[in-house]
Amino acid sequence: MPRYLWQVTYSPEGAKGLLTEGGTARRDAITQMVESVGGTVESCYFALGGRDLFVIGDVPDDVAAAALGIRTTASGAARSESVVLLTPEQVDDAVRRDAQYRAPGS
Repeated sequence: MPRYLWQVTYSPEGAKGLLTEGGTARRDAITQMVESVGGTVESCYFALGGRDLFVIGDVPDDVAAAALGIRTTASGAARSESVVLLTPEQVDDAVRRDAQYRAPGS
């Protein structure tokens, strides 16, 4: 199952909701959402800086990941950016594959 890193930024309305329900309730809601598309959450961390929340988990495919992102953004409470994560073994497979490439200008 593909693994993703979701980087979440709350809108002012989302931050107000977080103030109301707290971090553990939000984590539980996120876990329920990911499970609703057949996935699992490995970790969920709130953060300081440019992003408010980082979630790592698995979902069956890119369509499931897109469904999560669309629902999150449509709520108006947050915006989520999905990043596909690769294991070291997957990178090993990638570097063994022959891909024709020509550098610009050569």
